[in-house]
Amino acid sequence: MSTAVNCPNCEAPLGGHFCANCGQEAILHHASTREFLHEFIGHYVALEGKLWGSLTRLLFRPGLLTNEYIRGRRVRFVQPLRLYLTLSLLFFALMKFTGSFELRTGDAEPDSVAAQVAESKQEHANADATPADAKPAVKWDKTKNNEAHPERDKVDSWLADWPRLRHQWHAFDALPGQEQLNVAKDGFYHYGPYVIFCLMPVFALFLKVLYLGSGRRFGEHVLFALHTNAFAYFMFCVMLLVPFTFVRFVLWLWVLGYLPWAMRRVYHSGRFTTFLRWSALMLAYVFSLGIAVVFSMAIGVMTIH
Repeated sequence: MSTAVNCPNCEAPLGGHFCANCGQEAILHHASTREFLHEFIGHYVALEGKLWGSLTRLLFRPGLLTNEYIRGRRVRFVQPLRLYLTLSLLFFALMKFTGSFELRTGDAEPDSVAAQVAESKQEHANADATPADAKPAVKWDKTKNNEAHPERDKVDSWLADWPRLRHQWHAFDALPGQEQLNVAKDGFYHYGPYVIFCLMPVFALFLKVLYLGSGRRFGEHVLFALHTNAFAYFMFCVMLLVPFTFVRFVLWLWVLGYLPWAMRRVYHSGRFTTFLRWSALMLAYVFSLGIAVVFSMAIGVMTIH
């Protein structure tokens, strides 16, 4: 550990524990594994108080964390974007680990599904063994599919002007039923977090429209969106880990009541008008969320070779 008279980073005179010019610490520790672990825990996990202070306000006092940030009280709390990203990544990791987002066909036996998947993998392996300049052959029986599912011909005609999309559709349609669901599930796990994150400005836009004339800036709506969605991710994480139905029911009630309570506290509107805005917001956002989930699955379909 060493104490410098001038900041090693910008050479400004030091008068405290931190440089007044660039913010670097005045007391520097020697490089060690212990120091690296301390920096990780202190600055990223924020165990020294930021994380717990942010979580308690986020979970039990709806809207207060947003109001604190707007008032300028920011250094004592975890940054909104970091809080959202941390909890969202934790949620998707737990969902994948627990297998909560499972898609299955109702008419396929496990043994037959395994055989179909193995056969499809063998076909992919044979395709990889073909010369590099050969185009992959997609086994798509158009006549047979039309007899069983006439709507497939409509999709094929819609994609006539987009050869790439049409090829991916044929490749996806040629897969066994359960493998199609696996492709969609993998697409959701891989691309879902990014697509749903892109909905935060959409959520804020809905709020902007619902609260026209309130004087709130768009950035304040984004801030509210980050905090409320971070809360939802945390509660969903708890639901994934808690096996008790009654506890999950209570958590769901808190999730449903949290958003309108937070809206009242942040936007200072009456109960009835808040309920109407909350209903419109939920209707629009759930619809957008459904589109986002389908879109993430469709991106997964585009990765089929």
